Amino acid sequence: MSASIDQEDALVTSTDPLHPANLISELCASFYRLGWVTGTGGGICIRTDDKVYIAPSGVQKERIEPSHIFVLPYPQAEPSPHTDRIFLRRPKLNLKESACTPLFWNAFTVRNAGSCIHTHSQNAVMATLLWEKEKMFKISHQVKMIKGVRIGGNGPTLSYLDTLEVPIINNTPNEEDLKDSMKEAMEQYPRAAGILVLRHGIYVWGDDWQKAKTQTECLDYLLEIGVKMKLAGLPTVLNE
Repeated sequence: MSASIDQEDALVTSTDPLHPANLISELCASFYRLGWVTGTGGGICIRTDDKVYIAPSGVQKERIEPSHIFVLPYPQAEPSPHTDRIFLRRPKLNLKESACTPLFWNAFTVRNAGSCIHTHSQNAVMATLLWEKEKMFKISHQVKMIKGVRIGGNGPTLSYLDTLEVPIINNTPNEEDLKDSMKEAMEQYPRAAGILVLRHGIYVWGDDWQKAKTQTECLDYLLEIGVKMKLAGLPTVLNE
């Protein structure tokens, strides 16, 4: 048993700062400082070949340690609140894997992503309220930040002349129950680089953690400027 536990802990123990367990801890602290994952909310996962590393749920995100990380094999049956999940490693502490896990799996299966980030950014929440009727956030002619967003999240980058569109889905009382509506929106809008959740936040993915992080930062900037433009009575899309 001792050897088995040691082998499991080896999955999250490394001096390499780019090891997924170390990265998740570092990135969660960074996202906390941005106000994206306060109050234990939000999350991130990183997929490397046949393993998925996921942050725990309901913990202070700025204080996550590598030993708190869950490791799941990939592929496996899509996780849901009603199916058992297979783990390669669970933390020794009494922690639960991120409630976002089934939604992270959407990014893997629908977009073949290598990482997915979920934030409770106020910019995202405000955008869902201001574009609630349209069910789609739209913005165009943004010189720099729009170039950091990829079509579908992992395709070619958008250009200054492109219109960014991010679908908005309705929220649910339990995070896991967003799985199906998120998947439907991803399939209905294959060019979307993220999914906004009404009065909740946003999910963003990428080929790897660097691209997912860059894309989340760029989208958050565009959401913020879009909200400010709309509140100022300025059109967020030109030539429409």
